[in-house]
Amino acid sequence: MEESRDVKQLIGKTFMKIADAIETGSFATKIKIGVTVLGSEHGVNNVVSGAEYAAKKAKDFDIVLIGPKVDTKLEIIEANTEEEMYRKMENAIDEKYIQAAVTMHYDFPIGVSTVGRVVTPGIGKQMFLATTTGTSSMHRTEAMVKNALYGIITAKAMGIENPTVGILNLDGARQVEKALKQLNSNGYKINFAESIRADGGAVMRGNDLLTATSDVMVADTLTGNLLMKMFSSYTTGGSYEGFGYGYGPGIGDGYNRTILIVSRASGAPVIANALEYAAELVRGGLSKVANTEFGKVKEAQFNQVLSSLTKEVKHESAEEDIKAPPQEVATAVITGIDVMDIEAAEKTLWKAGIYAESGMGCTGPIIKVNELKLDQSREVLVKSGVLTD
Repeated sequence: MEESRDVKQLIGKTFMKIADAIETGSFATKIKIGVTVLGSEHGVNNVVSGAEYAAKKAKDFDIVLIGPKVDTKLEIIEANTEEEMYRKMENAIDEKYIQAAVTMHYDFPIGVSTVGRVVTPGIGKQMFLATTTGTSSMHRTEAMVKNALYGIITAKAMGIENPTVGILNLDGARQVEKALKQLNSNGYKINFAESIRADGGAVMRGNDLLTATSDVMVADTLTGNLLMKMFSSYTTGGSYEGFGYGYGPGIGDGYNRTILIVSRASGAPVIANALEYAAELVRGGLSKVANTEFGKVKEAQFNQVLSSLTKEVKHESAEEDIKAPPQEVATAVITGIDVMDIEAAEKTLWKAGIYAESGMGCTGPIIKVNELKLDQSREVLVKSGVLTD
């Protein structure tokens, strides 16, 4: 009943705006970007201050707070708990009352990860970190190949027609480079960056991070998350993220919500920048760009290239034909499972007759189960060896 009432209120507001447009003769509507208020380590006022600062600069988008009533001129969708806040945020996006949202501590499904945006201290150049939260794949190398695509999508939505792509020099970087070059040969054109170091190449060194040699810097998500924290708080001691545009939009095949992440440690300047980032992505048609790029890369045998990276290392349990039990409300979260075991954990619970969903929280992989079956689920996972007691 409450959700139905919320939706009706949103629809009512939309019709009021249409009526105003008819009366004034102006049908140009501003973009609306939501921002959730609860959860910041720096308090509600920190988020509100960032939103109000962004609103003062904004010329073609409005900001909607989602959270408890506060003293502000900004519009508020009232919510008094984090659970209610996230639900109303998702409803507002799905009903198209807002076109995007900025939030923190949000769980994306497996296959979706976020592309952060920083301005590097070396020469003050913008760079996209692909990716910074979430998990694109259970397999690290496969994930980094997907991350490259997610970074390209984001950069193109931001108006960079042919972004340069560099691969951070991490374990698996050469495999990622080989896979991306295969896609390039198959017809999905990738503009590889060239390292500033004497030996060049598309595999980037630490120096390239500081100078933003590439528009898109590809890394595994945990490394990207660490880099984002370093870039955003290197002058503050780490407790307050004061620079950059946040951890960015969640990108994934078939994922249609434009939800951008900031950290619980993000300060008002980052929140303001994240709202601007969200508006730019909406203007740039992020969802349309994503659909186009996924279509192009699949024509270049994307899935076959990914399969070649994972066919020898997939978990044995992934080959078992285990069907999920009937769906239940799954709100209880189990953490502490290694990313390589998350699929096995999900299927282990299914095999025991417990409905479970895998996902990725801000601190790592998670399994969601029905609250009444939480203890039983833990026992099953501990017994199977995928979770330590």
